[in-house]
Amino acid sequence: MKFELKTENKNYLEKFSNTLMTISALVLIIIFCDASLKLRIISRHYQIHYNCKTLSIEKSNSNFKKLAKLSKLKSKQRIWEFCKEFVK
Repeated sequence: MKFELKTENKNYLEKFSNTLMTISALVLIIIFCDASLKLRIISRHYQIHYNCKTLSIEKSNSNFKKLAKLSKLKSKQRIWEFCKEFVK
């Protein structure tokens, strides 16, 4: 007579590896989303800085419109005050 004992260690190992892969994929997605949001903030800051410098040189309507869109300020006076911080 021959007795065979089935162990489910292999099955548990597969479940553990699948769970680990899923968790690591979610962590990578979260890291990439965070990095993209931070790059967006940095890019917006540099666009505002560049447009404020351009506005100090050339006072055109298009520059005011670009800065109004980026900074969400409506009046030209507020945009000037906002740009004074960047062009020191």
